[in-house]
Amino acid sequence: MQFPLWQNYCALLCMKWIFFCWLFIPLALTAQPVIVTGAMGERFSVRTVAQNLSDPWELTYAPDNYLWITEARGYRVSRIHPRTGEKQVLLDLNNRKNFLRYDVIPDTEDGGKPWPQSGLMGMAVHPQLLQGQPYVYVAYLYYFEGANQQGVGCLPGKRGCFFRTRIERYTYHPNTHTLDSAVIICDSIPGSNDHNGGRLIIAPVNNQYYLFYSVGDMGAGQYDNAGRPNHAQDINAYEGKILRFQAQPDSTITGPDAWIPEDNPFNAHRRNAVWTYGHRNPQGIVFNKNNGRLYEVEHGPFSDDEINLITPGCNYGHPLVIGYNDGNYNQLAAGATTDTTLPGKWHTTYPTIYSEQENAKAMGSNYRNPLNSLYPAANRMLTALLPKVIRGDNENKEWLSEAPSGMTLYNADVIPGWKNSLLIATLKGGRMIRQQLNASGDSIISDTMLYFKDQVRYRDVAVSADGWRIYLATDSATRSSGPTGDKGIEYENRGVILEFTYMGTPPKQQPKPAPAAPPAANTASPAIPAHRHYTYTVDQ
Repeated sequence: MQFPLWQNYCALLCMKWIFFCWLFIPLALTAQPVIVTGAMGERFSVRTVAQNLSDPWELTYAPDNYLWITEARGYRVSRIHPRTGEKQVLLDLNNRKNFLRYDVIPDTEDGGKPWPQSGLMGMAVHPQLLQGQPYVYVAYLYYFEGANQQGVGCLPGKRGCFFRTRIERYTYHPNTHTLDSAVIICDSIPGSNDHNGGRLIIAPVNNQYYLFYSVGDMGAGQYDNAGRPNHAQDINAYEGKILRFQAQPDSTITGPDAWIPEDNPFNAHRRNAVWTYGHRNPQGIVFNKNNGRLYEVEHGPFSDDEINLITPGCNYGHPLVIGYNDGNYNQLAAGATTDTTLPGKWHTTYPTIYSEQENAKAMGSNYRNPLNSLYPAANRMLTALLPKVIRGDNENKEWLSEAPSGMTLYNADVIPGWKNSLLIATLKGGRMIRQQLNASGDSIISDTMLYFKDQVRYRDVAVSADGWRIYLATDSATRSSGPTGDKGIEYENRGVILEFTYMGTPPKQQPKPAPAAPPAANTASPAIPAHRHYTYTVDQ
């Protein structure tokens, strides 16, 4: 039987429509969430909350149950709905700095000027944001001394690229979702194109809230700053320190000193924000409200990333002791360069470490070893490595370092065995580290547990208020300074916020019964589909 031409045409259209529907509808109906397995058999579903961010640096699960972020290169503070990914820009700080986006301007136009390491960095949201303390604190690099100079704008002889960092307080308006009324807390913190530190938290001490801010050593002794003096051991300089400020100014004092507590440990001659010293590049700080302890994590040079218990007035060794005072850096230094015009055997302003043990002894009772070192390299390995560096072999594949960045405390009862654990995001390692503390919080009792390994740079980590969800932010850029760009590695997941939801632990690997299912999210808004690029492995 033959059908009229118009009927054949209609039939063909119907077949194409049916095929079109078959092609797309089943994908939506059968799409499965991405599931990953943790180091102890824990199962997590994974999805992308937000993407196309300009180097998310701070990631905070705020009191309003939203994710608050800073974007290091975008110079924006935003609030992100944890289910829909909807983003609200609360504050744009681009007009509060004197330098341009040198990272995207051709060197032929700007003379090769450096972008600072990070940019807009730490943020602390007041725990009582919605209860009468509507304050948000931010830290960002705002001034480059070489901005109006010809050429690079840094000092010759690798004597440094000099920036300045500012800490400000803003007032949050929940009805309009805006931040305004800027108040400068401190604008004299040194900055650099390397090792700015940058983490900012708010925590109570003796029932009063204070701000703690971590400052790196400016990279003084390496790369473009190899000839810059290192001040990590100088208690009168802010480089290489943890600083403490008041969350509210002292009304009896005017000027910058109003923000510096009168009981800081080095206030003998003038008010001084230094809380601890001897730090290299501290990018993670967290407060444990259960025991009142403060923890910090920082980058080691070629090995020995440190997890420290912070005690006021104490010295954490850098650059005279690296990691434990175990002697593995004896006769070596915290850095080395190819520039033979610079001082010493290793061509750097970092001092030669003749004996870590003697250096620690000379520091006296104020010296503190880290709670843990990731990972102590043998002296023979380091003795072979540093000569390679001064010959120009800067590949960091042999370096035993994770490059730890943001850190938080997991203190919920949801995931069995995780309570009282430090969670650490890593840049070079591309994974999250879990280290469990003892009940008093003065030692680490677990092995180094590794999670969510991938070809990414995890910048910061946060946990939802109910403990079911872990959030990780990834860098957009593939490098920060020197050889740490991991040359040859393709980073597919740049500038995203990832959510890992706990789904349970098989009984054979975890005797404690796991909760049946995560509770419903704060809103019924639809979820964003899982990110499809991820392939995960678990390092044992």
